[in-house]
Amino acid sequence: MTASRPRLAPLYLAGFTTAFGAHGIAAALGAETEDIGWTLLAFGFTLALYDLAEVVLKPLFGALSDRIGVRPVIIAGLLGFAAFSVLGALVPGTVGLIVARFGQGAAASAFSPASSAAVARLTDDSSRGRYFGRYGSWKSLGYALGPLLGAVLVVWGGMPALFWALAVVGLLAAAWVAFAVPAVPVLPRKRVTLVDLGRELTAPGFLVPMLVLAATTGALAVAVGFLPLLGRQMGLDTVGSMALVTVLAVLSSVVQPLVGAAHDRGRFSVRRGAVGGLLLIAAGIAIAAGWPHPLALVATAVLVGAGVGAATPVAFSHLAASTPADRMGRTMGSAELGRELGDAGGPLVAGAVATASVVAAGLGAVAALTAGAAALALIGLRRPAARD
Repeated sequence: MTASRPRLAPLYLAGFTTAFGAHGIAAALGAETEDIGWTLLAFGFTLALYDLAEVVLKPLFGALSDRIGVRPVIIAGLLGFAAFSVLGALVPGTVGLIVARFGQGAAASAFSPASSAAVARLTDDSSRGRYFGRYGSWKSLGYALGPLLGAVLVVWGGMPALFWALAVVGLLAAAWVAFAVPAVPVLPRKRVTLVDLGRELTAPGFLVPMLVLAATTGALAVAVGFLPLLGRQMGLDTVGSMALVTVLAVLSSVVQPLVGAAHDRGRFSVRRGAVGGLLLIAAGIAIAAGWPHPLALVATAVLVGAGVGAATPVAFSHLAASTPADRMGRTMGSAELGRELGDAGGPLVAGAVATASVVAAGLGAVAALTAGAAALALIGLRRPAARD
């Protein structure tokens, strides 16, 4: 089925919502930590709750969307996100923040993979890359604008203002999805054993693009975390340091739909996008590791942004083209789990190596791992087989 833009635009807002919720709240928590009186351990635990909920629940909600349909799961997830945002606005203190943060992550675990599955189901091979590019573009805008919007809202009205804004965005997205996104038929499902599930998750058609997405997300998380840190160490002010992340995210937002459209026209293969994108990311992080200069950080932001923009839409498009429609939700949920593990693993690797040696070594390790993922993608990516 070929989708027109108005039918998928609500899904783009859903993607923006989960990114805005994750990064907007995280940045605001950092700014408010002293007022709240947290220890560093409590602060880190609260930051991790959103991602922890997603790691545990995304595959489950993805499978549920195959069973009852993607649209009900998206709408329920967005409404749940809005409800927990209201709770965060109304219940002050640490307990309210912890419950709201975990609840938002659980709700995002429902509508995020279901939205990816809806994009896959509502497009065909001639348009899938373009629409996955647009979906990823809006997610990148959420990552870029989340900290900025969160900071503005917190300065204006404190944490409750940010939670109220997220509640409004969640409600608007839920209403728009209910009104504009067509129902996707639930397909008959084959009985699946644990052996079948293991075979699905280890098949190259799933494992390789998931590796690409995990490596891309892990390196992106490292860049987003370390670029401002390195910028401050090199004498840039706060605005200049944060601008590096904005450059990265905006460039990724611009590149993703362009690469997706080129892929649909046969001008940009999955292998070229995935391998080339990962190599761009590896080169960018290596430059930051080896050249301690503000210009190196700008180059890193440009290369990582372009690499994320190149690899992400083709990996998702390949994954969708390789997956039978009756298990699209489960596959997208598992792929999103891979991205979450990369999101957590990349900074952990960089931080552990940097702690044992120097920051440059930590970044170099991430660059080497990303280049290794590119080599595996070069070997493992093939034209997707026809879906059942």
